Amino acid sequence: MTASALRPLLLTQGDPAGIGPELTLRAWLERKAAGLPPFAVLCDPLHLASVARSFGWDVPIQAVEPEEVIGVFPKALPVLPLAGRVFAVPGKPDTANAPSVVESIEKAFALVRSEVGAAIVTNPIAKHVLYETGFAHPGHTEFLATLASRDGDAPHPVMMLWSETLAVVPVTVHIALAAVPGTLTTDLIVRTGRIVARDLRRRFGLTHPRLAVAGLNPHAGENGTMGHEDEAIVAPAVRILQSEGIDATGPIPADTMFHARARSRYDAALAMYHDQALIPIKTIAFDEAVNVTLGLPFIRTSPDHGTAFDIAGKGMARPDSLKAAIRLASRLADKERRP
Repeated sequence: MTASALRPLLLTQGDPAGIGPELTLRAWLERKAAGLPPFAVLCDPLHLASVARSFGWDVPIQAVEPEEVIGVFPKALPVLPLAGRVFAVPGKPDTANAPSVVESIEKAFALVRSEVGAAIVTNPIAKHVLYETGFAHPGHTEFLATLASRDGDAPHPVMMLWSETLAVVPVTVHIALAAVPGTLTTDLIVRTGRIVARDLRRRFGLTHPRLAVAGLNPHAGENGTMGHEDEAIVAPAVRILQSEGIDATGPIPADTMFHARARSRYDAALAMYHDQALIPIKTIAFDEAVNVTLGLPFIRTSPDHGTAFDIAGKGMARPDSLKAAIRLASRLADKERRP
């Protein structure tokens, strides 16, 4: 029996004024056609029910205990209730809902760490709303890493954007482009490559993962004529990874890495900065890509989009990425093996 058949996946609330609630409802409505495993949502069941009514969707919502999720899921959307009520207007973020956003993440983490849940699937949050209430973390990923570090794990989280056709990892993530050359180090690339290779083996089931490492500069520096970072920082990192038995190649000019023939030669591409990684995958697999956090002591996936306040409540949001995130979380939970 699979891991996700024994333990449910846990969906966090996300920002209740965004598209997360409606996507969650649609995912449950489409559960059979999409082949989704059992999941529960950590949210206010009354708020979720009000969202369903606003669309005229017939979604029975049932507050449950964790052990009841598997049995309830076929006939109702199971909800693990939060401590307080949530009042949210679609498209109108409100700092009053920030505590419920944080509580949902913390409860999902606690249930996964106690092995009640198989994995966490996080609905989108609005970081600027949380910052206004004193939230001290750059985002979901860093918050989950901090929670895990309280157990003594001190993980180094790595963001992977994954689809069936392309998987990319930005080595530096949410920083200004001007700050990338000063932030990028050989050690950071090596640490990232090690985690990617390990989790591709442990969670994706690849026995010999292949990594393609992008250069930072045009033409990977053109032998130093377009910048020295590729020779001084990226190339040494590739050599270290190779010396450790990891199948890594690079630095490769980024403009030749993402066509179909090139993609057939690697399992994941390490990019040096955010847009170098996200532009190709959002071009190739905009609706199907999934955000996977590697390096954590549990499985966490997320749809590859934000709260989309501009379309929240209008019925325009597509649940494709959330459904893909649910399926991938189940797949990784079933494949995971410890080193």
